[in-house]
Amino acid sequence: MATDLQVPELGESISEVQIARWLKSPGEYVEQDEPVVEIDSDKATLEVPAPVAGVLAEVLVGAGENARVGGVIARIDESAPAPAPAAPAGPPASTKKAAPRADENGAPKKQRVMPAAKRALAERGIEPGAVKATGRGGRILKEDVLQHREEEPASAPPNPSFAGIVTGAQRREEARPMTPMRRRIAERLVQAQQTAALLTTFNEVDMSAAIALRKTHQEAFTAKHGVKLGFMSFFVKAAVAALQEFPGVNAQIRDDQIVEFNYCDIGIAISSGKGLVVPVLRNAELMRFADIERAIADFGERARENKITLDELQGGTFTITNGGVFGSLLSTPIVNPPQTAVLGMHAIQDRPVAADGAVVIRPMMYVALTYDHRMVDGREAVTFLKRIKECVENPGRLLLDL
Repeated sequence: MATDLQVPELGESISEVQIARWLKSPGEYVEQDEPVVEIDSDKATLEVPAPVAGVLAEVLVGAGENARVGGVIARIDESAPAPAPAAPAGPPASTKKAAPRADENGAPKKQRVMPAAKRALAERGIEPGAVKATGRGGRILKEDVLQHREEEPASAPPNPSFAGIVTGAQRREEARPMTPMRRRIAERLVQAQQTAALLTTFNEVDMSAAIALRKTHQEAFTAKHGVKLGFMSFFVKAAVAALQEFPGVNAQIRDDQIVEFNYCDIGIAISSGKGLVVPVLRNAELMRFADIERAIADFGERARENKITLDELQGGTFTITNGGVFGSLLSTPIVNPPQTAVLGMHAIQDRPVAADGAVVIRPMMYVALTYDHRMVDGREAVTFLKRIKECVENPGRLLLDL
């Protein structure tokens, strides 16, 4: 008897998914609840477990193809017998000659490669076995491929006599379909530009106090809480203080009404293997520095492995994005609809600034607030961003609720 493997319900707004890759091949035995296939929705990558134990008898939708929610994508023959248990271990290697490997090349078991890593490997012509896997369960992540590329020895310099000559073999194009997540990101960014009156205001923050506080207490903080103290928690706490003081920034337009929230669900933009995801810190106003850092660290790890759940991506009343981790000095972030504003952090650079009538060198960060001018006036936006600046430059205000 065969049991259908169907695309599960993933939320009201999701009606179609893309098959990212099959974790099992036809003819392989699967245990009940064992992951069989990875699917891409417009919000996350998910693993679909087997509803029953049996042999994967038939795959109906191949990798890269689309499937409707509720549609049958494979069939599992639960009447097939389970594989025989492995034979007990033999005597030590010193007394028994090792049996030959099944494959003629003696290659190790094939590693699991995440979809983004698979594309990176193909683009660079690298074999999976050459890359050191750091993902959970020995999975190869995109970051592993990029790190491997950085560690490769530099190639010999080109022959000067051939400088400027490009052969046909070096010119190529590659077309691949957009993933559901990338399509969704594109749709939402265009939606934000077309439906909101977006405007950006800037300021700069002297990070001296935050850096000094972090340096002084980093060791004790890490020992007590098991996570490092980063700068994001300073900005989350500062954003909470500013959102509570300026509720119009912590609001949405819903039909012809303005909806303000008495809680702060702050989305943290994180780069994953397949694009930008924005998991949400629920009730950030109730979180301590350690709670924020632990949550962000967990989001980051699971985002790299495409393990963020759909529930964690839903909602959000305000967003913070940090382009500084990639070296961005200044940018204009785009609001995540239907939110009203987004805060952009950037790289910290030592710059000359005026202080007490003298020019001094300070670690400075540009910050940007993009907001929907339909909801927020310029004075309110500028004051909001100034409030964040004051909190980060004087962290004691956050501790004393000033």
